[in-house]
Amino acid sequence: MENLSLEWYNRRPARILTHVAAWAIVLTLPYLLNGDHNEGHVPDHGVEHAGRGQQLMYVNFLTNFLWIGAFYLNANWLTPRLFSHKKYVAYIGSLILLFGLILAIHAFLFVDVFSIHPFSVKRATGFLLSTFILAIAISTTFRLVRDRIDADKIAQQRQEENLKTELSFLRSQINPHFIFNILNNLVALERMKSEELGPTILKLSSLMQYMLYETGEDKVPLSMEVEYLQSYIDLQRQRFGKNMPIFVSMDEPEGAYEIEPMLLIPFVENAFKHGAGMIDQGAIHVDLHMKDGVLYFGVKNKYNADSTEVKDKGSGIGLTNVKRRLKLLYHEGYSLQIMQDQGWFKVLLKLNLH
Repeated sequence: MENLSLEWYNRRPARILTHVAAWAIVLTLPYLLNGDHNEGHVPDHGVEHAGRGQQLMYVNFLTNFLWIGAFYLNANWLTPRLFSHKKYVAYIGSLILLFGLILAIHAFLFVDVFSIHPFSVKRATGFLLSTFILAIAISTTFRLVRDRIDADKIAQQRQEENLKTELSFLRSQINPHFIFNILNNLVALERMKSEELGPTILKLSSLMQYMLYETGEDKVPLSMEVEYLQSYIDLQRQRFGKNMPIFVSMDEPEGAYEIEPMLLIPFVENAFKHGAGMIDQGAIHVDLHMKDGVLYFGVKNKYNADSTEVKDKGSGIGLTNVKRRLKLLYHEGYSLQIMQDQGWFKVLLKLNLH
């Protein structure tokens, strides 16, 4: 909804329409509030000729330009420099001076230019003040709303840029030990003339291709993300062999669901990072399935809370950044539970993919 409002506001016709609407309110509401727009300047017996009424119309017409000046002076200078910086005393003082200037110009037009007598400062003040307050109120609101929209736009651009940066960082930070071990496995398979050499090379090639090329899109098919996860897990399973039980249950998603690329891999990578290696009886479970448009993704691994093993700092962006990415992308459309229970580290992600 925010994106729609931003797109609407950023169109030039929308900006023009906003100004037209604001001026329609400023210039017509005083007529409704004060009745006869000429009333209040001079008593009825002072207007003896039709020419006097025409002169009053000219005065009011020229005074409208003063409201335009006050509107944009407040919107472009007083509000951003004083009101927005909480300099309220200076802001109110500036408005009083501005109204005094408008009143003086109005009196000059009334008396010296069009020679309309008598002129009452009290009557003119009462008549002009309501329009002045209305113009300033709309002007201030207009500026604050515009600043808020601009700030939201900048924040949105920063969020998008941060997500792109984090994704680039994620792609570049795949565990070098993982690649090193896979290459060693390839060498061993080649020496043994194993039939697994070809499929292993294809899996590694598929994994690297997805990571380097497919993730340039904002979203990818869920089936492609699942295939990437499966290739990663298969390569890890080949790396650890029978030394590490790895249980995987990932149902083939039915339907054209899409997901942000490499959104799920940090959880799996984290499981191998902390659930393999220097830990007795390590084990990893990965479960993924869809139900009613909701993705259920669970990962759990054995871990040793007392382990002093130094982990590679480049093996993923960390769960903290993953949480942030989920919040920016899905807002309220997800839930993430991370817990430690009796030697198990568990992650359960529910993602609304409607």
